[in-house]
Amino acid sequence: MSTPSLFNWHLHSIRVRYQETDRMGVVFHANYATWFEIGRTELIRAAGLTYAAIEERGLLLPVVELRCRYIQPARYDDTIVICTRVAESSSVRIAFDSQVRRIAEPEAKRLPSFVASDADLPGELLAEGGTRHVWVNSQWRPVRPDKLLPDLSRLLAPERANREEEA
Repeated sequence: MSTPSLFNWHLHSIRVRYQETDRMGVVFHANYATWFEIGRTELIRAAGLTYAAIEERGLLLPVVELRCRYIQPARYDDTIVICTRVAESSSVRIAFDSQVRRIAEPEAKRLPSFVASDADLPGELLAEGGTRHVWVNSQWRPVRPDKLLPDLSRLLAPERANREEEA
């Protein structure tokens, strides 16, 4: 079985927990950043890697930019799907797109792991944004991951080549 493209949307559902809400009865805004992180982690896991394995090879991936646009509030006990994909990748940087969408609980049980098109994303859009990261070593110096993490570089290289040809 081939590994899905990291440039396709990865879907991961969760239920909104009570501690994620505020006095207004909606999800506290900072929790969306946590959900974006969950989405990135699960996307990388779906590709056959873990953050722990990446860090064991001497690579760190700090967030250098976070953006989020809130459209509709999520509420306690909603079933949401975190949609994440690689937006762009270069030799030392990577950016992820993220969406948080509300879905019906029965729909969560039938979600595919990946969808290719925005039109295939399920549910109602609640928030959208993303993160930008830079690959660094343990001394926080920018580093190219291709030598230390060839498996990830192979996953990103075909897409990078395709995007450069389209430009």
